[in-house]
Amino acid sequence: MSPKTGSISASDLEDLLTEVARQVLERGPDALRTGATIEVELSEDGVRESVGLGACRVGSCGCTPPPLTGLASYIDHTLLKPEATLAELDQLCAEALANKFASVCVNSSHVRRCAEILANSGVLVCSVVGFPLGAMDSEAKAYEARRAIEQGACEIDMVLAVGLLKSGQHERVRADIELLADTCHSLGARLKVILETCLLTDAEKVTACKLSMAAGADFVKTSTGFSKGGATAADIQLMRDTVGPVMGVKASGGVRDAAQAKAMIGAGATRLGASASVAIVKGSATGRGAGGGY
Repeated sequence: MSPKTGSISASDLEDLLTEVARQVLERGPDALRTGATIEVELSEDGVRESVGLGACRVGSCGCTPPPLTGLASYIDHTLLKPEATLAELDQLCAEALANKFASVCVNSSHVRRCAEILANSGVLVCSVVGFPLGAMDSEAKAYEARRAIEQGACEIDMVLAVGLLKSGQHERVRADIELLADTCHSLGARLKVILETCLLTDAEKVTACKLSMAAGADFVKTSTGFSKGGATAADIQLMRDTVGPVMGVKASGGVRDAAQAKAMIGAGATRLGASASVAIVKGSATGRGAGGGY
């Protein structure tokens, strides 16, 4: 961009059009008919220039994960129950701000509201996708993920295609995850894959972890909290042993007090999903959380 003249230079215009063309060709002709987002990195002057030239949306993703400095920094403060009210979501964000949780984890329709409340706070927004069954079409999952990221999500928790995994359709499972990983990474977000461990054998858990790694996911995660079981320390240890020391492992479902949280971290978890987050950091006991099985 040329800030002195207020007009775009010929070379910058050529670079911009080349990048737009590359992305359209990469995504195929349907991209123009379905409202695809084209991502181009811009300087501060370039952002102003683009808006002046007619850009309808400019995105900025401050998605740096928080350092693990204390118990609160491990926690995705979670509210996923279908009857969650806007007042409850606002309270969720207020609690996340007060306690400096890693993120709030919400359904995709609530991402924009939470992102506006948490803007520039260091508390991220995480959205679930294909939730809670994982049986949705891959393109539908990818669209939901892209929309959530555009509205402010920095992390996406997708549900594994459990039935396909149990049917031995490993390549389809890998491709499902890979599409989501590519969508997230192209927009600066991270991907967690929910395995729903209570429905899998140990061998299937290992396979799911390996497929998630091969597909480029950033985390593997135990549970939705909406099936017949949640996280166990044994499952976290198995997942950690499978993915090694670098990939993230998230324990979710049934983590309701500090002792359980610390047991999960001791087994190898680098993130926790919980609705009883405030009770966890205060060291108090709690019953069933507000986010379904979380």
